[in-house]
Amino acid sequence: MIDVIGQISAVERRIGSRTLPAGQARVMTISQTYAAPVEDVWDACTSAERIPRWFLPISGELKVGGRYQLEGNAAGTVERCDPPHSFAATWEYGDEVSWIEVRLTEVEAGRTRFELEHVAHVDDQRWAEYGPGAVGVGWDGALLGLASHFAADGSGVDPAAAAAWMASDEGRRFMTLSSEQWAEASIAAGTPSDEARAAQDRVTAFYTGAPAS
Repeated sequence: MIDVIGQISAVERRIGSRTLPAGQARVMTISQTYAAPVEDVWDACTSAERIPRWFLPISGELKVGGRYQLEGNAAGTVERCDPPHSFAATWEYGDEVSWIEVRLTEVEAGRTRFELEHVAHVDDQRWAEYGPGAVGVGWDGALLGLASHFAADGSGVDPAAAAAWMASDEGRRFMTLSSEQWAEASIAAGTPSDEARAAQDRVTAFYTGAPAS
């Protein structure tokens, strides 16, 4: 049984910006603390055998300079690796390239803070239309998968069961609340409330299949 409110509340979401050689980029950061030692969280995030247990099947070479492919999703190149503390990679989806960095911090014995930063060039029009929730809801799902993985003592999350749950009333509630929280983060970062709420409405409709209001 998944505690939807508990999981949504356990995650911190922030929006920022960064100047890159190619221009201004949006920075979306999501984090959660897990009851697992840093070495175990590192292994769960970097082992080709464990990643499919909570995220997606992955192929390629998970080493600096290596290429990876997530089944049905993004591909990229591993750019930096500092075990067991951080790694960075490109995030290539379609013809767009963005960047991710995962940072792990031991907050106390047996507890690790997982933080993922996603940096992307997003034009103002698309940002106004969908905001951070366009990718943020997906990352919320990933952190939920990782939480379920550790709660189940490292066993795998059944893909069929996970898909069925996401299509259930509880799953749609989870995505609706995630979309709402990303809108809150957007407002906290300076987005006008009416613009952030309109983007939230469109993102929620996209993920849940409900008509936008």
